[in-house]
Amino acid sequence: MSVADRPLNGRYRPREPSEPDPLVALLDGDKRSWTAFVRRYAALIVAAVRSVAPTSSDVEDLTQEVFVRLCKDDFRLLRSYDSTRASLSTWITIVARSTARDALRRRRPDSVPIEAVPEKHLKVDAVEPVPKLKLPEALLSPRQREILGMLYDKEMDVAEIAAALGIDPQTVRSAHHKAMLKLRAHFKTDSQ
Repeated sequence: MSVADRPLNGRYRPREPSEPDPLVALLDGDKRSWTAFVRRYAALIVAAVRSVAPTSSDVEDLTQEVFVRLCKDDFRLLRSYDSTRASLSTWITIVARSTARDALRRRRPDSVPIEAVPEKHLKVDAVEPVPKLKLPEALLSPRQREILGMLYDKEMDVAEIAAALGIDPQTVRSAHHKAMLKLRAHFKTDSQ
C-alpha cells in the first residue's frame, strides 16, 4: 500500500476520489507540492498572523513560525487535519493564530514580584506643588470661578457639581467652556 493510498490518520479522508488531494503529495514529501501549498496559503497565514501581531514588524517572524510548525516532525500537525470538522483554510487560520499567540507569549519578559524588588528601585521623587495661578479678578464671573475650582481643585465631575449647585449639568459644561475661552484669550494676549 503506497502512502497515497493509506489514510493520513484515522480521521482524514480526501474529499472526492476524482479530485486529487493536494495534501497527500505534500505529506508524501513532494517539494513541488510544498511550494504550491506555500503559494496558496501564505496570504491567508499572513492575514491571520497580522490580526494577532502587536506590530507590523512581527508579522514576518510569526508567519515563519507558523510554517515551521506546519513542517515540524514530518508534517505531524498537517497530518492531524480533519476535513470533516473544517475546511483546510479555516483550519490553517486557526493554527496560524494560535501559533502566533503562543510565540508572542513565549517572548514576554519574565516579571518579578514587587516584593522582590529592592526598595531603592521603588523610590519616587517628591513632586513639588505648583503655585496656584493668579487670575485678574474681573476676568471670570463668580460662577465660572466656582465651577473651575470644583472641577480642578476638588476634582469633582460635572454631575457632582450640578447636584451641589442645583443646576443642570449642561449649564456646568457651558460655564466651563466659556471660562476656558476667556482664559485662552487672556493668556494668548499676555504672552505676545
